[in-house]
Amino acid sequence: MATIKEIALRAGVSIATVSRVLNYDPSLSVGDDTRKRILEIAQDMNYKTPRERNHSVVKDRYRIGLVSWYSEREEMLDPYYMAVRLGVERECFHRKIEWAKLFLHDSRPLEWNGEPLDGMIAIGRFDKEDIVRFPADMDNLVFVDSSPDDSRYDSVVLDFRKAVGEILAYLTELGHTEIGYIGSHNCVNERQVQDDRELVFIEWLSRKNLFNPSYIYTGENLFSEDGYELMKRLVSSDDAMPTAFFVENDSMAAGVLRALHEAKLKVPGDVSVIGFNDIAISAFLQPALTTMKVHMEYMGETAVELLSDRFGAKREIAKKIVLPTVLTVRKSCSPPRPKRAIQTLGK
Repeated sequence: MATIKEIALRAGVSIATVSRVLNYDPSLSVGDDTRKRILEIAQDMNYKTPRERNHSVVKDRYRIGLVSWYSEREEMLDPYYMAVRLGVERECFHRKIEWAKLFLHDSRPLEWNGEPLDGMIAIGRFDKEDIVRFPADMDNLVFVDSSPDDSRYDSVVLDFRKAVGEILAYLTELGHTEIGYIGSHNCVNERQVQDDRELVFIEWLSRKNLFNPSYIYTGENLFSEDGYELMKRLVSSDDAMPTAFFVENDSMAAGVLRALHEAKLKVPGDVSVIGFNDIAISAFLQPALTTMKVHMEYMGETAVELLSDRFGAKREIAKKIVLPTVLTVRKSCSPPRPKRAIQTLGK
């Protein structure tokens, strides 16, 4: 491997000049021809800086733990996190990174008795209180869909404030002023978690003086059956029916559509419904679901990229990647009908 002294001899300049050029010293006053000659010679002689030499010593094989917030059964009921996980696994395959699936159980710390892990990717809604469940010495940890500690851990998240704002702006531009929310308060680590989408929903409509607390409907899970049961109870009650619903995810929205169909309420004629995630079935529901598209598999791929960056560059500063979402307009939303026409249906 070439040394600075050898480069200096070949370029006909001092060792100090070579060192300052290779370190991109902005205070160095040297001609462009000389700078170019030094860089070309260094490249030709395959010179590497001490930093590059340290980083070039990498392992032949990395092994990571893939921590799922959902169980395998729950992934089948709500394919959002499955899509993220498949994105992780595909990118690991391309990068020749081995992975082992890990699942959290109750509120116990994460246990792993197999081969030592070089890093972890945690998929799901994790809060600061959950960090204690991961190994204390594991800095190579990337969170997907949550960011419990921006200062220490890498994360891949969505801008819920922007996404939910776009959804509500779309519904209000259609003429809806009575908008309901259907979602869940999942139980995580023996506590209920209020989703950021619900918080933004409340805040956004409150600023417009359109928020009605009685239009919030939440269950315990994010599955289709939960959306179905919530809407079924609503249409069979005497409660006032909003003219539009924002549903926390597309799985729940599928259940909502089924309950509305059974109640003979037309979507979007009587009630508009908009979901979130754009899972594979959303375009094939009846009617095709308007939803906020999330690049789920790319979230997983990005997590692997961040972890690989940690491995290769020995990076210590945490990165937080915010991925964009796109409103996908289909057939499940329209301007509202007169309220009295809706109240008489499904009773």
